[in-house]
Amino acid sequence: MQKIAIVGVGGMGTVHFNNYAQINEAEVKAVVGPSEDDRQKAANWGVKIYPTVEELLVAEEVDIVDICTPTFLHVEHALKALNAGKNIIIEKPVALHEEDAERIFALASEMDAQVFVGQVLHFTREVEILKEAVRSEKYGKVLDAYFTRLTAAPNWVQGGWMFDKEKSGLLPFDLHIHDLDLIISLFGRPESYSFNAAGRKESEFKEHYRFNYNFGDLNVGAEAAWFNANYPFTACWRVYFEQGLLVKEEGLTFYPPEGDPVEFDIESEPKIETGINLPPTAMFYHELSHFIDCAEKGVTTDRMTKKELITTVEILEEIAGLQ
Repeated sequence: MQKIAIVGVGGMGTVHFNNYAQINEAEVKAVVGPSEDDRQKAANWGVKIYPTVEELLVAEEVDIVDICTPTFLHVEHALKALNAGKNIIIEKPVALHEEDAERIFALASEMDAQVFVGQVLHFTREVEILKEAVRSEKYGKVLDAYFTRLTAAPNWVQGGWMFDKEKSGLLPFDLHIHDLDLIISLFGRPESYSFNAAGRKESEFKEHYRFNYNFGDLNVGAEAAWFNANYPFTACWRVYFEQGLLVKEEGLTFYPPEGDPVEFDIESEPKIETGINLPPTAMFYHELSHFIDCAEKGVTTDRMTKKELITTVEILEEIAGLQ
């Protein structure tokens, strides 16, 4: 049984709490939140609440500190938890700067602690199928790939921090991080990359990006947007192999050179209410169950590597103009 403290009880903290409630090996002992709304939520959940991480770490015996605070607080909270000898789960991104990501992993190594980063796409059936297809070359080598992640600008975020480049990293760290993390997991570090961005003159941030990542003979494209439009969240990709095309849209379909398309079953259980603007899904359950299992066994995750995570931050830091 892993005793857990959740730091931050907003959207992602709620997602994690709802999923821990379904994981037999996890018990949420306490949460951290400074506001009256946070205190009310903790009361509804039936858990203790502390105003600061420091107070929680003094008062509670926990195994894992799960960091679900806004991006700009990740490093501070991660270092405090690691200095107390705790394993951490940290929502993406692990940090906005390569140097800070390195600091987190270095301290974890020094303290013999684990760092688990919430890059949740690794725990979906479609990504598991894609990874297996790329690594086994069952459809031949990859010739081309394109990843798309589009939505309306997140005006619903409280406090406006999401639109402050120094606090959120803006669109590259909010949206494109999911696809770049997957691209690097599939193909390694790109030899080179380029991007262009567009937005309204009156906007304080770029609203639409196109990216190109070069891996020698392979070029991988991507697109991400926070549209000034009431556009529904859309995430899809296609990967062109020597022997066909694998496409993720509503479902996952493989189109061979001849014959009928092959539809994959990508449904996964249990689907758990998120409490935010996402439909019920199993991906957070499988992600957190995996992290809990790794913590129980004292091993690192095999779904992503430190090198991949830091490379993603390094590239996005330049794209977002944070260097």
